[in-house]
Amino acid sequence: MANWCSNSVAFEGDETTLEQVRLEFVKMQICENKENCGQLPDFISDKNRGYFFDILLEDGGCIFNYQTRWSPNTEILLQIAEHYTVDFIYNYEGIGNQIYGVAIYSNNELTEIYLEEEDFEQYDYHEETDTYFFEAENYESDYEILEILLKRKIQKIQSQILV
Repeated sequence: MANWCSNSVAFEGDETTLEQVRLEFVKMQICENKENCGQLPDFISDKNRGYFFDILLEDGGCIFNYQTRWSPNTEILLQIAEHYTVDFIYNYEGIGNQIYGVAIYSNNELTEIYLEEEDFEQYDYHEETDTYFFEAENYESDYEILEILLKRKIQKIQSQILV
């Protein structure tokens, strides 16, 4: 049985192109419901990985939430972005596999920032209180901690760029 990775991608571009992207995802969503299996756009040549499952379109914009098996499907999103000439911001998480990150594709350049094993080791879970302990504070959820750690990595990279 696969461990699932939760994904959210927001595409950016002109309205006509974004409508084409929306239609592509709606087509995959319809096929998934009919065939009861993951989907890829027809123009994707590598059919061995990166399938979209449980595709949901958020209201407004061109934002999709979906599941993948085991890991993020950044390469597939790159192929979609290149095919339609759009940019994207992609958030993904698979906590059971220590996967948590963001990828930004803009002006034909991909920037990916993600947590590594040592990041996940910075906090502890306390079973008796069902809380997470991080930097002398208790948290109800590890998502808050992961978001703090990811934001710090983003800020560090941004500060290095400004130097």
